[in-house]
Amino acid sequence: MGVLNMELPQEFLHRMKDMLGSEFQEFLACYEEPPRKGVRLNPLKCDWDILEKSLPGKLLPTPFSPLCRYGEGLEKPGLLPAHHAGMFYSQEPSAASAVTALESQPGEKILDLCAAPGGKSTQIAGLLAGKGLLWANEIVKSRANILLSNMERMGVRNAVVSSCHPQKLCESLRGYFDRVLVDAPCSGEGMFRRDPAAVQEWTPESPIACAQRQQAILDSAALAVKEGGVLVYSTCTFSMEENEETVKSFLEAHPEFEPLPISTDFGRPALDGSPARRIFPMDGGEGHFVAKLRRIGENPCRVKANVPSIGKTERRAAQELYERLFSGECPSALSSVSEKLLLLPEELPALSGLGVLRAGVELGEQRGNRIEPSHSLYMSRKKEECRQSVDFSPDSPALAAFLRGEEIECGETGYTAVCVNGVVTGFGKASGGRLKNHYPKGLRNKI
Repeated sequence: MGVLNMELPQEFLHRMKDMLGSEFQEFLACYEEPPRKGVRLNPLKCDWDILEKSLPGKLLPTPFSPLCRYGEGLEKPGLLPAHHAGMFYSQEPSAASAVTALESQPGEKILDLCAAPGGKSTQIAGLLAGKGLLWANEIVKSRANILLSNMERMGVRNAVVSSCHPQKLCESLRGYFDRVLVDAPCSGEGMFRRDPAAVQEWTPESPIACAQRQQAILDSAALAVKEGGVLVYSTCTFSMEENEETVKSFLEAHPEFEPLPISTDFGRPALDGSPARRIFPMDGGEGHFVAKLRRIGENPCRVKANVPSIGKTERRAAQELYERLFSGECPSALSSVSEKLLLLPEELPALSGLGVLRAGVELGEQRGNRIEPSHSLYMSRKKEECRQSVDFSPDSPALAAFLRGEEIECGETGYTAVCVNGVVTGFGKASGGRLKNHYPKGLRNKI
């Protein structure tokens, strides 16, 4: 019965026994153990030393990414101040493997085509270190909003978040990206131990149906990869139909791509002798498949640059507000959308018609003759950049009150960053010894 307190589908078990042979019993034994929790460091916000000081429990290395640790003794991590501050992302440990294979480099243009809820996008953002461009797309609008929220929490400055059909997006941005990640929707067999709903939704026909959808997404993704660029395909399932066979079919249909070896040794080799990698529960994670491909055929890029739109008065007001709140000059790439003012990434393609929810960081919202600064603006800045800040330890009652949306005592006057162990987690407006809370209602702790 195992930790799921339910029977695994018999057809699934038959397939896994055929696949694993002598390792099948070891595979089954893993389902008697709880899944391991993962913590992934956000280098945009802090280093391991600060994160470890900000978390209860113990962190142990994983083979899947230098940014990822097994987390022991972490209960309800989403309530922790370090989580609110974006210091880490709670992620199944082996889920970090796909971005490790992608090998993102600062300054590159990266597309995460199936990005929600944002684990892999925020991992890529950490590796880009604020340089280059990350485009994170999710076709389902409600999930794209969750993606956007996670990107804001993690302080990502150089990203576009969109909700667009993959074919339309990739046709419009043909040949634009150095690297493209397709973490494809799949039958979810690798998540059975973590998610009982995945067991209930699975049918023997699920892998074949998913494989057809995966082929269509990969066909779209191929359009967006520049010549010499890299395409990484990943799933969280075990079936060959969705993994080795999908990659084989793609390569047969796209001779302009070739398989590449993955330069890390997480998991084990693919079942067909290709250079892809597989991860089973016996390998320290749940269930993942990762394949890396390179485009060797031509793919000319004719994408036009974005032209920001902002009036002189709005620009001046935005610059004055920024320089009143933060040290240094306001970034020059500013734009206005409705009543919102944005700090854009330095290099952007034309955005029109691509379902863009956000480009860059929201600086603030125009309210009459003033601009109200945004939560995402503060989350994207470091304490050292803030002209005014208050700092608390993770166990501070005042910090707990702030994260519940309450007013707290404060000796400053005006807009003030609220930090935990030196990392910004929000802001408020101080007056008369009190800080009026500006922490978004939807993000507040209920206890």
